[in-house]
Amino acid sequence: MKKIGFLSFGHWTPSPHSQTRSAGDALLQSIDLAVAAEELGADGAYFRVHHFARQLASPFPLLAAVGAKTSRIEIGTAVIDMRYENPLYMAEDTGSADLISGGRLQLGISRGSPEQVIDGWKHFGYQPADDETDADLARHHATVFLDLLRGEGFAQPNPRPMFANPPGLLRLEPYSEGLRDRIWWGAATNATAVWAAELGLNLQSSTLKFDESGKPFHIQQAEQIQAYREAWVKAGHVRTPRVSVSRSIFALVNDMDRAYFGRDAKSQDQFGYIEPGKQAVFGRSYAAEPEQLIKELAADEAIAAADTLLLTVPNQLGVAYNAHVIEAILTQVAPALGWR
Repeated sequence: MKKIGFLSFGHWTPSPHSQTRSAGDALLQSIDLAVAAEELGADGAYFRVHHFARQLASPFPLLAAVGAKTSRIEIGTAVIDMRYENPLYMAEDTGSADLISGGRLQLGISRGSPEQVIDGWKHFGYQPADDETDADLARHHATVFLDLLRGEGFAQPNPRPMFANPPGLLRLEPYSEGLRDRIWWGAATNATAVWAAELGLNLQSSTLKFDESGKPFHIQQAEQIQAYREAWVKAGHVRTPRVSVSRSIFALVNDMDRAYFGRDAKSQDQFGYIEPGKQAVFGRSYAAEPEQLIKELAADEAIAAADTLLLTVPNQLGVAYNAHVIEAILTQVAPALGWR
């Protein structure tokens, strides 16, 4: 059995060819797709966060709205770029969204990927120390945020407060019990996956990672998952960790599917650069008739190793079509692979 959800970047463009032409469209359609996915029996609605782009950005109003409109589906991010975040404000927003959803938040955080502008986090008021990198900045914000989620008091109360305080040092409110165990780290390397395991974070692995061996993407990703799980056991954590991978997967079941994605049937891994001097491997897309798709997915070692699969959806094609994409995987592919 596998948890199967969708992952949306929330792209929007005023182009007449897009069904998502404004930021408002992207947000409202994201809510509608989460509702539709829950009705179809999907397990998760996840959203990417990009700043300075015509995509979803500030996640917490959206997560809270989805939480209020649904009752079962997991709600998450993949991922929030911690270089941009105020950990204290984020802890309050996260607690609120989790309580609204009844404890269904699955929050993916990370250093993030290259953004639309140069050093965008500086515009948000953040700057690495002289001896630090932007990755160090993200990890510092992350560790502060994780400490806050433990719910321990740290602030000295005012002796003459406006409202009565509980005894002792005060924590941030609202606090949501158990949320700390539902934080994920988006790792692009084996080393960061191990770091995430040591901190007791769940693992998110995307459709790309830095190339560390020249092997096919799914094999490198499976090795990353193995390194993560070994580090988790070594760290002595009690609970069972969760691991998700993302894939672009399309079952070609009608003429519209074939028109949109038939050309992806011959997709292959690609090697390239997303940062200077760091080669990355980009995983292939899957698009085929269900019977062939089942065979191809069965050979993907990383999907087999993960407990959660996030389907990246082409959100600009509209809610109805994306619901169809999700339903086709749930009904015509997942059962044959033992995921349902």
